[in-house]
Amino acid sequence: MSKDEAKDKAKDKDAAEKPKSKKKLLLIVAVVVLAAVGGGAYFLLGSDGEEPPPEPGEVLPLESITVNLTEGHYLKMRLALQATAEVTEDIDGSKALDLAVDEFSNKSVAELGNEGRQKHKAELKEKIIEAYEGEVMDIYVTDFVMQ
Repeated sequence: MSKDEAKDKAKDKDAAEKPKSKKKLLLIVAVVVLAAVGGGAYFLLGSDGEEPPPEPGEVLPLESITVNLTEGHYLKMRLALQATAEVTEDIDGSKALDLAVDEFSNKSVAELGNEGRQKHKAELKEKIIEAYEGEVMDIYVTDFVMQ
């Protein structure tokens, strides 16, 4: 093989590699641009996409209620509703009290021990927050007496 033929083969090889290197370069640039756009969107829109928790407003204490438990026992409880700051009018506590009666009625004293009480309170809280559609953000059990 002559020197001219070797040079021609080297030129052909370089010419074949140049389009591949341009494709690699374009691919790398595209990946970097997509990563930058994704990172920017992540920081601008927030990491979890959820709204921040509402600001607390007024606490509305409700009347105490008495609920029948099993085996002739009863529960006397009092709730308070933590309203959100956006609420400007008084909240009617009737829905919350009705939900509390439904949640705690016909439970046994053993079932409403410390762990059971916390479980049922969490379930009641979810139901109340859903029922008041953003007007209530938390509940407080201010009295809880079983006999």
